[in-house]
Amino acid sequence: MSAVSLCYEFCARTHAGKVRTNNEDAVSVDALSQLALLADGMGGYNAGEVASGMAISFIHSEMARWLAQAGPRLKAFDLRRAMEICVDNANQAILGAAEANPQYAGMGTTLVLGVFQGSRLMLGHIGDSRCYRLRGGQLEQLTRDHSWLQEQIDAGLLTEQQAAVSSSRNLVTRALGVEEVVLLEVNEFEVQTDDLYLMCSDGLSEMLHHDDLTDLLVARSALEEKATRLIDAANANGGRDNISVVLARASAGPRKQGLMSRLLRA
Repeated sequence: MSAVSLCYEFCARTHAGKVRTNNEDAVSVDALSQLALLADGMGGYNAGEVASGMAISFIHSEMARWLAQAGPRLKAFDLRRAMEICVDNANQAILGAAEANPQYAGMGTTLVLGVFQGSRLMLGHIGDSRCYRLRGGQLEQLTRDHSWLQEQIDAGLLTEQQAAVSSSRNLVTRALGVEEVVLLEVNEFEVQTDDLYLMCSDGLSEMLHHDDLTDLLVARSALEEKATRLIDAANANGGRDNISVVLARASAGPRKQGLMSRLLRA
């Protein structure tokens, strides 16, 4: 029996929201290398915008080049190591920019980085930007926030309900560009046909409940329309922060032909 491959479709959108005048989020997708990235910057004097932009630009460029050179038969260990090296290089670049420009002191950014290859997703993240997976109508959060609130929940000191109304929602415990060493959390997931993946900044996840996200993602529509509806819904609920969305959908690709079929068609 011939195997079914997976094809990926991507869409990325970002919006300043209804309150902030500038957008410190950055997004990027590369359909050729099946790469998706999202960052949410922080820091005064628009420094967050600089940090997120640098992170996405550096990592996209280096990962895309590395993936093109490595080819399709990548071992998980090698891919994970490449992601860590690219993130570390971006971290050093952001630290260097902050040191050279006093107005950028203290800037940093969250990061979500996904590489899709065949039926595998290698997913890395830093901070509280998230990645969700919609499968069979069920939405699951794949990342775990690197945040003070999540640590309190894990320790049993706060409930999810208490955390949702806490004034400390934006305190992250990991960020890119803040310290000499940054730890990228990397996990591997099996991708199935019709899976839909959502990466987002907290400007989306804090404005919409889990059920609302599910309803918007389940609706039959093109990725561009889904992204627009997600951003519109977050703005309708207040749009208190920048809102960024990256969507990736897996579908069954053309079946690989066997040797006999190719000979008969020659």
